[in-house]
Amino acid sequence: MGRYRAPRPPSAKYITPDGAARLRRELDELWRVKRPAVTRAVAEAAAQGDRSENAEYIYGKKQLAEIDRRVRYLRKRLTGIRVVDQVPSDTSRVFFGAWFELTDASGRREYRLVGPDEFDFAPDYVSIDAPLGRAVLGKALGATIAVRTPEGERVYELTGVRYV
Repeated sequence: MGRYRAPRPPSAKYITPDGAARLRRELDELWRVKRPAVTRAVAEAAAQGDRSENAEYIYGKKQLAEIDRRVRYLRKRLTGIRVVDQVPSDTSRVFFGAWFELTDASGRREYRLVGPDEFDFAPDYVSIDAPLGRAVLGKALGATIAVRTPEGERVYELTGVRYV
């Protein structure tokens, strides 16, 4: 078997205003604070002499590469993303940015449908690209939603939708 990996499917290009602000803050923090600090540390480590055995220098260069990779990703992502800040005309259905409540045998739980760049900001955020996000998108109150999980298929009832 070769090393070929199929390209990842493109993720949704939507984000909430809060998510966009967080990504901009992260980019600013990386570019204005962390990168200059790591650059100074690498310069100090390089001044100590032999770079081939200098762990601080090697580690600092790796940190710089990671920071630069993340900065490139954030810049590219922020230029091609659409901030969704309007409430849809039909607020009884689940669309991007909605808080929705699902009920199943284990109880009720509330989630928010967000973009793929912000689902890890809170435990109750669900990406629009996730199986649950795709399953609830466009559904109206009272709809039955079936989602295939690693443990098997789970069935939910959509019991609430709200927009903030």
